[in-house]
Amino acid sequence: VGLFAEPSHAGGYDDRRRTISDYRGLGHRAPLLGGAMAFFLLSLIGIPFTGGFFGKFYIFSATLHANVTWLTVIGLLNSGLAGFYYLRLLISLYGKPEADAMAEPQPRLRGSLAFALLLTISATLILGIFPGRILTAAGAGAATYAGSNPSPGLARNQAPNTARMQPGR
Repeated sequence: VGLFAEPSHAGGYDDRRRTISDYRGLGHRAPLLGGAMAFFLLSLIGIPFTGGFFGKFYIFSATLHANVTWLTVIGLLNSGLAGFYYLRLLISLYGKPEADAMAEPQPRLRGSLAFALLLTISATLILGIFPGRILTAAGAGAATYAGSNPSPGLARNQAPNTARMQPGR
């Protein structure tokens, strides 16, 4: 979400398309925007301690455990191709800006965008550093939504004691 918020902010409402060369030198012209974009790109590549790493790890391990090796291979090849694209953009972010790009008005980090980037960077780091806690909470929520009891003390086929939960008893 944070990565996709930046091009819309940097490009404005009337900008129809952006190319990699449009981001050349953004890390020098607007260091906070460039740094946030670089962080999100590294997460998409799958660098450890980011949400992207654990997302890829869990997806690939799930396909391997399901004995769908061909899908894992396709996913790894796709990740490699995407990583190549992300690295090109990352290199462009910190490349030497063109002379006419320095004359353009520089994108500023405004309050709402700063808050959104802070929130998404924090979420990406928390998902990367503490994935177990997030997965446990998500599993408990999914189990509650599905109507099963997420309590680890109950066996799967054992019904909870509802006598304690009824009012007046």
